Amino acid sequence: MNSLVSSRTIAASLALALLPVLAACQSDRPVGTGPYAKEVAAAIPAIEKSVGLKFKTPPKVESRSKDEVRSFLEKKFNEDLPALELAGAERSYKLLGLIPDTLDLRKFMLGLLTEQVAGYYDPATKVLYVVGSPGTGPGAATPEMISITITHELVHALQDQYFPLDSLEKEHGDNDRTSAVQAVIEGEAVFEQMSAMLGGNNFAVALPGGWERVRQMIRDAQGTMPVFATAPMFIQESLLFPYLSGAEFVRHFKEKRPNQMPFRPPPTSTREVLHPEIFLDSVKRDMASRVVLPKPDGGSVVYENNLGEFETRLYLFQHIGDAGIAARGAAGWEGDRYLVVKTAAGTGLTWLTVWDSAVDAAQFRDLMEQTIETRFKTAHGSGGSGTTRKFAGKGRSVELSAVTVQGKPAVLFSDVPAGAPTRLFDLTKVKLVKP
Repeated sequence: MNSLVSSRTIAASLALALLPVLAACQSDRPVGTGPYAKEVAAAIPAIEKSVGLKFKTPPKVESRSKDEVRSFLEKKFNEDLPALELAGAERSYKLLGLIPDTLDLRKFMLGLLTEQVAGYYDPATKVLYVVGSPGTGPGAATPEMISITITHELVHALQDQYFPLDSLEKEHGDNDRTSAVQAVIEGEAVFEQMSAMLGGNNFAVALPGGWERVRQMIRDAQGTMPVFATAPMFIQESLLFPYLSGAEFVRHFKEKRPNQMPFRPPPTSTREVLHPEIFLDSVKRDMASRVVLPKPDGGSVVYENNLGEFETRLYLFQHIGDAGIAARGAAGWEGDRYLVVKTAAGTGLTWLTVWDSAVDAAQFRDLMEQTIETRFKTAHGSGGSGTTRKFAGKGRSVELSAVTVQGKPAVLFSDVPAGAPTRLFDLTKVKLVKP
């Protein structure tokens, strides 16, 4: 789902979920109640010490009403996710069985976006906006909320002064890469925020349960948001990914490369976020392949993108229900690309995944067969045997094949209306490109 939450507008709506976590962690430490200038002045030295970089200029901080910030974020949401792009992604995730067919994704995401907004740093204006105003009375923000919001967003402001956030997130059509960059941006903000407020990079050591407890506290805090609590698992996990996996990636990064920021260059895939050792291998960084698919035969492309290792893992978990099996099944991911294609019989989807080894590909294909049997309610083994297996159910024709692309083991999945051809493009024209 990260292609739908890759913009900072969505990330901003979730910043508040971290507030109860950090407020609880630092409840025994006094928090100033002065104006924003004093809050900024108090936070900047700790952030600079933790990150290892100095602010070139302190960002401007302004207060806004919740309605003003909500209007701003909705405008950004509409700019960053045009209606056609969002509609294409929505169709893709419905065809993959990751969100309900009845879900109005734009309406739902806007509701989630505006559920609880604490503050937002805008790279375009270089202004940090905080909801409410200091003091007491209706609409006043609590000292804890002001302090935590400003600290979190100041990290984004510092990132932006050295690595312009807008340029980092301009990638289109590469959901996996965008998700990885977003995870580093939000993960560093979470990690440095907690480090600055709790006294150093080893803050998790002093907490009961250590880093895993921190992860669980963030997850629990998200559950207190009513709209978030009603979201499908795929949306929930995608929204948590930048904060949880991103912060853990940054923790590993800082252990190996202290006083550096992970943007020179940033990770190119969620595989590198989930497996930091790949990114941190200074001798041989094995980056994932970018899969380029040819135009389909007998149809037109409605939308195309990729899932990446993280969303492939979520796909398996959605339909199999075992997190461990899903993680192992996606771990050998090397690259992927899918097309949503309009055929004469209706809309179909074809998805090509490329794998590190033949064993990884075979394991994934076996798991995919299980997901097909579950989703389309077909009997076990009904797809037959051999390299290509065919299924029919719910008015759809589904094909699952073990194939080879440029010498790499791959798995091709197609789901089309009954009667439409399942092989939608020429495999010999597929290209694998290393970044």
